[in-house]
Amino acid sequence: MMPRVLFATAELAPVASVGGLASAAAGLVGELRRQGVDVVVALPDYSGVELEGEHRFSVDVPVWAGPASVRVGRHPVVGELHLVDVPGIARTHPYLAHDGHGWHDNDVRFLAFSAAVAALWRDVDADVLHLNDWHTASALGALDTTPPSVLSIHNLAYQGTCDGRWLSRLGPHAGAYEWWGACNPLKGGLLLADAVVAVSPTYAREIVEPAGGFGLHNVLRSRASSLHGILNGIDTTVWDPRTDAHLRVTYGPDDLAAKAVARRELLSELALRDDGAPLAVMVTRLTEQKGTDLLPGLVRFLDRLPLRLAVLGAGEAGTAAALHQAVGEHPGSVAFVEGYDEGLSHRLFAAGDLLLMPSRFEPCGLSQMQAMAYGTLPVVTDVGGLHDTVVDLDDDPRSGTGVVVARAAESDLVDGLHRAVRAVADPVRRATAQANGIAVDWSWRAPALAHLELYRDVIARR
Repeated sequence: MMPRVLFATAELAPVASVGGLASAAAGLVGELRRQGVDVVVALPDYSGVELEGEHRFSVDVPVWAGPASVRVGRHPVVGELHLVDVPGIARTHPYLAHDGHGWHDNDVRFLAFSAAVAALWRDVDADVLHLNDWHTASALGALDTTPPSVLSIHNLAYQGTCDGRWLSRLGPHAGAYEWWGACNPLKGGLLLADAVVAVSPTYAREIVEPAGGFGLHNVLRSRASSLHGILNGIDTTVWDPRTDAHLRVTYGPDDLAAKAVARRELLSELALRDDGAPLAVMVTRLTEQKGTDLLPGLVRFLDRLPLRLAVLGAGEAGTAAALHQAVGEHPGSVAFVEGYDEGLSHRLFAAGDLLLMPSRFEPCGLSQMQAMAYGTLPVVTDVGGLHDTVVDLDDDPRSGTGVVVARAAESDLVDGLHRAVRAVADPVRRATAQANGIAVDWSWRAPALAHLELYRDVIARR
């Protein structure tokens, strides 16, 4: 018998999409539903989302979190949605004000959303409550009896820590959220959930150590027997070069020569020199986590490698300014498009010879899987989900899929890019690595089945 799951998340692509959480939530929910699981999705009602056959009902929350209501209807892409409205949740961006800083009331917004999720749990008759990141983790504190529950960690760096006065409002299990006098929503969720999921096996091992635990390593270590590493997938109906509507010329694993067309067109689109040098691409948030602060220093090596670099991303203003400056100082070698453009992201993966992903930590990562599906070889650091998905082609020539470097450091990256440039210049090595990456099933099928098994386990244990 299939369980009924209440799945609460702050993001869900394409309805509310900021980072990897949105893609991961949408991919998992979609595949679970295809497997026959009844998934009730609770998402903040950020406003502006139209639903077919919509109706609304109120949910009973504490006075500080209300009034709260839920719009239920069908979204044309993701199917049935429960959009949760609490005071202040409707914003133009889920987390950030126009100045790029977090909304001043993010604590009350998402603690109220979590309180409404707890109330919704009482109404929907589900078997399992699946929470995602700190935005939903305090729901467990509001329930008299904690239900069979799973909490997924998509990025441990974000914990929602706020004023300790919130502890008097969270509910019967508020003590779990106390954190050195403050309130830490993620910490409480980690203690109360029946099972904790990290979004890759290596990330699950990293976060129980001081270097990767962001202060919560001891809490996670205490839950070691309940901590599971399940690698995310990608939506292979969207990320498929054989059917990609964003590409003028599509191609499959037996026709990779067509990548040359995509490459030639992109070089022209971005005003990069088409002189035979390999093209490295990046689709990324501009953050220290992603190692993008290393790019301005790396630019001076491009002509010596030789290599062309095309970056699509937004984030830290200093890095964006440095990349714009690099374009001016190295015309034809560097291209930078600030922001996010879905079509361009697909064209970059199709055109690239290499994907550069120098993350300092990476819970799972999606870009490396998307790139390999398009026959683009990733150059990555040996962390988290990158360790679990990319096999170094020098260490294992027969099974290699890309280049893995030890650290997010300029010297390591230059060395890794030298190795990658040599690899793509060798037709046999390149073709072998491309075939290896394309052959992997990057879909959500296996991750969804692993989650389904976990749901059944937490139900059985109750």
